[in-house]
Amino acid sequence: MNLSKQQVALFGAFALVCAAGCHRAAPPEFVSSDAAKALSKELQESVHIELAKWTGDYLKPKYLSHSGETHLDLAKGQAVYQQRCVQCHGVSGDGNGDSAKFMYPRPRDYRKGIFKFTSTPYGYRPLREDLLRTIRQGIRGTSMPGFNLLPDQEQQAVVDYVIALTRRGELEVQIVDLAQADEAVNGDEVEGELVTTVLNNWADAEASEVFPATPQPRLTIDNVERGRIAFLSKGCSKCHGEDGRGQTVDNRGADTWGHQTRAADLTSGMLHGGNRPIDIYRRIHNGINGTPMPGFSNVFKDNPEAIWDLVAYVFSLTNKRREGTVPPPGAIKPYAPVN
Repeated sequence: MNLSKQQVALFGAFALVCAAGCHRAAPPEFVSSDAAKALSKELQESVHIELAKWTGDYLKPKYLSHSGETHLDLAKGQAVYQQRCVQCHGVSGDGNGDSAKFMYPRPRDYRKGIFKFTSTPYGYRPLREDLLRTIRQGIRGTSMPGFNLLPDQEQQAVVDYVIALTRRGELEVQIVDLAQADEAVNGDEVEGELVTTVLNNWADAEASEVFPATPQPRLTIDNVERGRIAFLSKGCSKCHGEDGRGQTVDNRGADTWGHQTRAADLTSGMLHGGNRPIDIYRRIHNGINGTPMPGFSNVFKDNPEAIWDLVAYVFSLTNKRREGTVPPPGAIKPYAPVN
């Protein structure tokens, strides 16, 4: 069979494509933190060895756990994560997925062990239920969707994998700090102190769930009015503004991850941490981890019922637009600097 030059060229190109398609893509790899990359090559290798010893690698991840703690199949959790989460949160859980740079707020970087919306006090690790709730309902007003339609087993498995990534990141921070201080990595110290520190932080959270100091009352217009007075007099309006829209000079800052952040426009009705009364109570009582939003538990130590008044007032603000009571326009301020 005689082939024209064009046919030969096309056949050759097709053969090259087929040959290229026979090679498997290299599997993903966990990425070292910037602090780890700044170490000498020798120290980087020492950090990598210890980290792999306790948390494995991408192909064989290990769940860093304390005695008696159980978890599901990490392989299943990893598969769900790679399909549903990696685009935003990245292979290592560093919040640097391919889509992350287009998002505000940025996807969470798990490696510090800090999660914003928890039922534990400010600075504590989340409960497992906190992570499950975030996965199921998402975070309103952000790019984080809810995955409540996923089978429960997949939800549980991906929570285990997120916890595994988080503890891996926390341990890396600890080992890098040790390497920087001692210019060496001592395996016995990693096992005896650093691993214990990471696990104790999570164990402490398990016994620290915040419950209201007083029962939730029936929220009435009287609660709303008392809440409004507290909102204006206890510091809330400094950032959220007297009208709750957040259009104030002081409403600016950066979060723990180095990203620009602002107090919420409460009239939008999109409360990131959830719309249940207990969710709002905990945001007021605990604050929001990793952000300039402080907790007000000490402010209302002698009058804990006032937190429920604030909850009632926040609910009234979130309904403003639904009721058609649109606040007058204010100065427009960007949520992130324009590059």
